[in-house]
Amino acid sequence: MNRFAYLTTGLAIKALSGMSKARVRIHGAENIPKGSLIFAVNHFTRMETLILPMYVYELTDRTPVWSLADYSLFQGTMKNYLERVGAVSTRDPDRDMLIVKSLLTGRAAWIIFPEGRMVKNKKVFHKGRFMVSSEKGIHRPHTGVATLALRTEFCRQRLAVLSRTFPQEAERLKKLFQIDKLETVADKNTCIVPVNLTYYPLRARENILSKMAEMYMNNVSGRMREEIMTEGTMLLSGVDVDIRFGSPIPVRKFMEHPAIRRDICAEHEIGFDDRLPSEKQMRRAAGEIMQRYMSAIYQMTTVNHDHLFAALLKHMLFRRIDPDDLCRRVFLAAQKDIGESGVYLHDGLHTDQTPLLTDDRYGKFRDFISIALEKGVVTQENGMLTKQKSAFSPIFAFHQIRIENPVAVMANETEPLTLLQRKLRHLAWTPSFAIRRKTQEILMERALREFEQDYESFYSETESKPKEVGRPFLIRGKNRGIGVLLIHGYMSAPPEVRDLALYLARKGISLFVPRLRGHGTSPEDLAGRTHKDWIASVEAGYALIRTLCPKVVVGGFSTGAALALELVHRVKNAYGVFAVCPPRRLHDLYLKKNLAKDIWKRLLEKVRGTGAGEKEFIENTPEHPHISYLRNPVDGIREVELLMEALEPALPRISVPALVLHSRRDPVASPEESRRIYEMIGTADKEYVLFNFERHNILSGPGSRRVHEIIGGFAERLF
Repeated sequence: MNRFAYLTTGLAIKALSGMSKARVRIHGAENIPKGSLIFAVNHFTRMETLILPMYVYELTDRTPVWSLADYSLFQGTMKNYLERVGAVSTRDPDRDMLIVKSLLTGRAAWIIFPEGRMVKNKKVFHKGRFMVSSEKGIHRPHTGVATLALRTEFCRQRLAVLSRTFPQEAERLKKLFQIDKLETVADKNTCIVPVNLTYYPLRARENILSKMAEMYMNNVSGRMREEIMTEGTMLLSGVDVDIRFGSPIPVRKFMEHPAIRRDICAEHEIGFDDRLPSEKQMRRAAGEIMQRYMSAIYQMTTVNHDHLFAALLKHMLFRRIDPDDLCRRVFLAAQKDIGESGVYLHDGLHTDQTPLLTDDRYGKFRDFISIALEKGVVTQENGMLTKQKSAFSPIFAFHQIRIENPVAVMANETEPLTLLQRKLRHLAWTPSFAIRRKTQEILMERALREFEQDYESFYSETESKPKEVGRPFLIRGKNRGIGVLLIHGYMSAPPEVRDLALYLARKGISLFVPRLRGHGTSPEDLAGRTHKDWIASVEAGYALIRTLCPKVVVGGFSTGAALALELVHRVKNAYGVFAVCPPRRLHDLYLKKNLAKDIWKRLLEKVRGTGAGEKEFIENTPEHPHISYLRNPVDGIREVELLMEALEPALPRISVPALVLHSRRDPVASPEESRRIYEMIGTADKEYVLFNFERHNILSGPGSRRVHEIIGGFAERLF
């Protein structure tokens, strides 16, 4: 093999990888040992033969990496290319000798695919056993990786023994394997390193490469077209490639059987291809090793959202499926008990999964269901999905399944993860009402735990209120079909809106009042939070109340009103929104009256983003000092301003019924600004109500009953 050609071609591969949009993540590189190494790799695309050698080359201190390739590829110019980059045909008569020789001498590490060829349907598990599916049927995984490792270790140990007991045979073996010094061979160990590559997302579409193939090549076969569509889309559109190296499997300990030891120590000539008396024991050891590396390879599958959606869809008992119910099941599947079941999770599953229950802003459900609809795995009518009976049956052509039914491929990939499958089946078979209850419990526990942790971390003897002030609360109304998410304002806490909550509860409406992060603890906590933290608190609250009530109206007071408006332009299925005294920007006149000029200047600098340095606070005189903070963090005011800036372009996209209420003599938020908010709201079904109170919080105090009645009437009209 041409080493220079190998290295220069490696540079070309590296350049190609740089041009692609594939995002490669390496895990477990520390598991790669020194010695004679065979990397046993799952085989799904031709990208493994392009990408993996480059990374293994770098991770093994630039040891050349050669690989076995299917004999059918060695034709025409492709044959010359493959031979120059260190690929050997599976039908090369000198294959085994070359592999053992290069492993013994350390001239190369090897990449071998134990499935024997690409497994396009990812079907490698059948009735609890590893059985590889192909266009010709199913077969056991090949033991070639184990056999070659055992043969290498057999020759190594035999050389070491015979150098002392039968030097003549040892010299013959040294010449056969082109070994200069025995010491460089004897101190190595032969190891098999399991490797898993997981691709996400899996999509196959027409792309520039497939179009060029159709344009410039005659008679493009269906198989080639499928491969260019699938793998071209991965390279050009972007795919996450998680390459995971498992713990090495040393084969030396499998050589301890007495029959194998006798052959190692036999003081007579044994040809490379001679049958050994211990052949039966070697074959048994190879089978045991094969099971170990196959299990290790597929236990390292990096589980992603597509896997969870596909597997749950497959296991669900009923054909009619509520999309919200499916998302709740994936939400539950993504909780930490799945991660603790021994599986590896894609980075996207290490983040908060609440968006699955609200606006799906990362498109995890939308992307999956669009491909499921496109391929006919499900149909959709009146908002409900219908699963097709044949969606997961093995009727698809082997070389077309990645195009015709990628959802089945996604489901197949997680089959070897037996503990995960058990959990997913349990989730799939759980009744919908129990799924809603479990989701609600998790979200409520999380909200309470989050508050307890923040309260403990930021507790101040002089500034923190009693715990019951900051704790979020849920009220279950008599009519479980209707609910309200009610959001308190800036520097305040849930009791700020309790009077309205109790009024609505008496009408049978269920309510959840979340705590915005940074509130209900101390001003130091608020100073470190952003408006995105508050949005996350509101989203979690919306997800919670929707598990209890299918019909939800969102409302809030002051900054909470702005958060309510921001939420309803994104989430699905909100029935309406009400905003009480929403601010549009900093109320300069009010602040100027209460601040010295130098403090006002510093405040504006920080709000506009030009200020920096330590946390700053200004004194606050709240309407409800037993609830609200007495110090206002300047960074918090800046976050309110950023929230308002983000809200303004969203207002025209609000399409649900809206109610805006304000006080004519509000000293904090200008009624002219709330009127402007009202005018910018996109829906035609909207109402603006103005009261004549001389205070900001019109939800409590004299006359607040009228405010409650108008909000209650608005909610009842929608329900």
